[in-house]
Amino acid sequence: MDVTEATFQTEVVDRSHEVPVIGERDGQVVLAKVDVDANQGLARAFGVRGIPAVKAFRDGKVVAEFTGAIPESAITRFVEQLVPTEADLLAESGARTGNEDDLRRALELDPRHQRAGLTLAGILAERGGEAAIEEALTILRRLSPTPEVSREIAELELAQEGETDPEDPAARALAKGDYASALGEYLERVRTPGDEKSREEAREAMVRIFTALGDDDPLVVEFRPKLASALF
Repeated sequence: MDVTEATFQTEVVDRSHEVPVIGERDGQVVLAKVDVDANQGLARAFGVRGIPAVKAFRDGKVVAEFTGAIPESAITRFVEQLVPTEADLLAESGARTGNEDDLRRALELDPRHQRAGLTLAGILAERGGEAAIEEALTILRRLSPTPEVSREIAELELAQEGETDPEDPAARALAKGDYASALGEYLERVRTPGDEKSREEAREAMVRIFTALGDDDPLVVEFRPKLASALF
């Protein structure tokens, strides 16, 4: 289809949330053509310096591009990277329906699939129990260490710590989700000289809590400088 500045947002950017926009592949991708001479605002906005300038949009943004004539085989590879894989489709289905079989099949095809891994780990974490938590951690540790993945890992590791020793005040606090009390307990252990192993374990636990809560959480803002002061 031909696209102008007036229709670009609707036909390219908005539509790319449903299907990659660039070329034709049995309806899996859409080709939008722009006359850059007649639509110079778009040419400037997307930095077109030569033609053909091919830009692939997905989820409202440019995800791949090339300029100039390239072999057909290269174009095929370019388009193939945009089309959802079988793992992508299974992950989408599993995320939408909560179907564990779809999510597990997606991870069999691609053990590092972020969406499938995060979704299945979330289901397992909700289920709870030692085996489910261990499986969730195994899945998450294979994924790229994005902030979301790191946060999920930290939360699950803290949940495990909360079950280790019911006589430990810090563990009891973690079991109740009382991060403030846990941080206070761990901080005192870091400040106590002598047992370096205990101090290091407490420091690591505090860092896990920071990761689980996020940098902007008031508890992190309060306790991070206290930890630094205790260490240095």
